[in-house]
Amino acid sequence: MKIFFAFLIMLFSLSAKAQSEDDAIKAAVNLFFQGMKNADPAIIESSFADSAMLQTIMITKEGKTIVRNEQPQSMAKAVTRFKPNELDERIVFETIKSDGTLASVWTPYNFFAKGKFIHCGTNSFQLVKQNGVWKIQYIIDTRRTTGCKTD
Repeated sequence: MKIFFAFLIMLFSLSAKAQSEDDAIKAAVNLFFQGMKNADPAIIESSFADSAMLQTIMITKEGKTIVRNEQPQSMAKAVTRFKPNELDERIVFETIKSDGTLASVWTPYNFFAKGKFIHCGTNSFQLVKQNGVWKIQYIIDTRRTTGCKTD
C-alpha cells in the first residue's frame, strides 16, 4: 500500500511539474501577443531570443506557395502604427511539447485589426529556455481568409 501511495505522489509531482512548465511556455507566447495588443515594441522584442526568426507561409493569387521572412525588430516596429487594443490575435493553445530547454507550440488563431476580422491560420512556435526563461526562437505561420471560424 505504501508503494502505491508513493507512486501516486510521484505521478502527481511529475504532472504538476509538467503543468507548471506548460504554463511558463504559454506565458512566453502570451507575452508576445500582449506586446502586439498593447502596440508595445519593447514587450514584443523581450519575448524573442537574440537570434529569433519569423516566417509566414502565404499563397499568392496565382496559387503559388511562398515563404516570407521577417525580423522580430521589423515586426515589433510595425505594431507602433497602431494604438493599444487595435490588434487582436486570438489564439488557442492546441499542442505544447517540451524537452528540457526546447518547446514547440501549435496555436490556431483568428486575427483582428481595429475590430475587423483580417485572416486566420496557425502559428508554430519554437521556444528555447535561456537562463531559466522561455524565449521565442522561431515562429512560422499560415494566413488565409477562407475556412476560418470566427465565432
